[in-house]
Amino acid sequence: MPAVTVSDITVLPRVISDATKRARRVKSVTTAPQGFEGEGFPVRRAFAGVDLMDLDPFIHLDQMGEVEYAPGEPKGTPWHPHRGFETVTYIIDGIFDHKDNHGGGGTITNGDTQWMTAGAGILHIETPPEHLVMSGGLFHGFQLWVNLPAAKKWSKPAYQDIRASQVGLLASHDGGALLRVIAGELGGHVGPGATQTPMTMIHATIAPGAELRLPWRSDYNSLVYTLNGHGTAGEERQPIHNGQLAVLETTGNPDGDVLVIRADQTQDSRSPQMDVLILGGLPIREQIAWMGPFVMNTKAEVLKAFDDFQKGLLGTVPAEHQTHKPLNRTDKLGADVKKDAIDAAKSDDARKVLDVHGAPTEMQEGNN
Repeated sequence: MPAVTVSDITVLPRVISDATKRARRVKSVTTAPQGFEGEGFPVRRAFAGVDLMDLDPFIHLDQMGEVEYAPGEPKGTPWHPHRGFETVTYIIDGIFDHKDNHGGGGTITNGDTQWMTAGAGILHIETPPEHLVMSGGLFHGFQLWVNLPAAKKWSKPAYQDIRASQVGLLASHDGGALLRVIAGELGGHVGPGATQTPMTMIHATIAPGAELRLPWRSDYNSLVYTLNGHGTAGEERQPIHNGQLAVLETTGNPDGDVLVIRADQTQDSRSPQMDVLILGGLPIREQIAWMGPFVMNTKAEVLKAFDDFQKGLLGTVPAEHQTHKPLNRTDKLGADVKKDAIDAAKSDDARKVLDVHGAPTEMQEGNN
């Protein structure tokens, strides 16, 4: 798991937590189900089974891989739309290309992040480059969906290209953990990602037997997803292992909280250290309506997004990329969506629009 590494962790700034502050307790631990996305690459749905109120401002998290592709096997997604949120794609191993109908995108590889604000609407595609398709190779990454408040859902689409060299690198108090700060603030250090919704995103590698104690904003939620290895979360030492998400409770302490994660002394030979993705953000607490690739505030807004997509108002696939079949302008999509049932859809394109990221194929409504 290369991502970003350092030859001497002792030279990095240390993150020190206040020993007098209360550690957050673990509220729940869930195991991500495995499936396939797009044209067939393996994923774990990290947020499956977790209440959206506990996730807010986050919506969806896919762990893509870890998989060793044979020649000809690497897969991507077809062209598809988004509206109302941001996608954050973080590549740990391998290479991924992003393109959109506004001319944005690029190639991201080990430790790079591409932050896409879908805002008012965008069409994009995520694929491995041709040379990786031909050669095969290791692929491992994540895609996180971050909700936007109602006031920002109609913002202009935008991209941030965050290179591995820009990521903030820190060490835990005793040097037992390497912290990669991709976005947000940690212990006075700020990551390069500019966020529309206040949040923090960290990839931590914890040595066997080491304890990671992080200062945490009291108004942020806190999620710990284990990429590989095994250990515990919280002072109560709740066991967690690869493919599991720990949701931690907030304490209401106005002076801030502490997150505690420990790596077991003995790890598997294939994963000699424990890696975790740590997320926290300021809850938006707005009504949410979500179906397929659109996350809005009302059912009417979601249906309008599908209608706009069908009419081509979210744009068209650039001519130079039309070897990839676009998913817009499906004759039957609008009627099918208004029935709120993917089973009623008669066209393959309609199913692909709804299924492309394993998002709900029926309308999800509630308070976030």
